[in-house]
Amino acid sequence: MKVHELRPPAGSTRARRRVGRGIGGKGGKTAGRGTKGQGARDTIPMGFEGGQLPLMQRIPKLRGFKNPFRIDYTPVNVSALQAIDGASIDLDGFVAKGLARKGDLVKVLGGGGLTKAISVEAHAFSKSAESAITGAGGSITVIPLPFGHHRPPAQGNALMNR
Repeated sequence: MKVHELRPPAGSTRARRRVGRGIGGKGGKTAGRGTKGQGARDTIPMGFEGGQLPLMQRIPKLRGFKNPFRIDYTPVNVSALQAIDGASIDLDGFVAKGLARKGDLVKVLGGGGLTKAISVEAHAFSKSAESAITGAGGSITVIPLPFGHHRPPAQGNALMNR
């Protein structure tokens, strides 16, 4: 069978109803539009509510809050460190293994187990990851966050500082 030989099963498709073509078939005279009124005449825009403020205009835009000081980390579980060859891994090692992208901030999380001693360099560690790595005889090194990824110091109440 070829693509040009494909056909839908018999009876599965029906011709579109052609309204407004006289009284010979369904949809003659008023063509399913009823009598008189706005709906019987021309097209009405989608979402039109008869002059009432439409729903799409009543709903507010740009809802929510995006925290400008959020720090997004790429998570790496401790179980992923088990498969690493060698005694240490740093940011370049995470990128080489495909666990993070270049320029990402890496946070090691405590998912899974670790049985070998390994020294890990990352931007952040969860408490469970820290205890798993040190418990297996390894060590952790926290890399300071690059410029622009720090939360600014608290200013207190802005009205009180005037």
